[in-house]
Amino acid sequence: MSAPEFSHRVAVEKVARTGTPLLLVAGEDARARLAARFGLLSLESLSADLLLTRDARGVALSGMLAAEAVQSCVVSLEPVPVRVEERLALRFEVPAPTEPDAEVELSAEALDVLPIEGGEIDVGEAVAQSLGLALDPYPRAAPEVLAEARRRLMSEEEAAAMARAAGPFARLAKG
Repeated sequence: MSAPEFSHRVAVEKVARTGTPLLLVAGEDARARLAARFGLLSLESLSADLLLTRDARGVALSGMLAAEAVQSCVVSLEPVPVRVEERLALRFEVPAPTEPDAEVELSAEALDVLPIEGGEIDVGEAVAQSLGLALDPYPRAAPEVLAEARRRLMSEEEAAAMARAAGPFARLAKG
């Protein structure tokens, strides 16, 4: 498995109980790889201003994620600029051991809990996943952009006529 696009691993023992501030800013290469991962036309900026706090159960992450991206409209495929500002509140804990093949039922609190692996947490990957969740899954261009795009589209009747004219039996139909 390849490394995450925006990996930033932090040793749990380096996180202070009183809080450790951390500012992450994605470079050009990481932004390009994240844009490809999330199907974006581009990811112009991505940063996270965070505070990591260690406690007896693990590490709490809080802070703010900010990003500027360009998505593709689901109707017209036109570019849709988006600004993401998302408050983050996540936990990192050592996963509880489970029986092989046992069903695991997660509580609502467990949904924002990420694993501590090898005494480290991947804060960058947590930010990347949070960005992916914050993006609109069905971005739509502004109404005036959609109206212009619709003028360039053909109707269903025009598309059907074009398909009949170019179909395998088009020459036979002409006689």
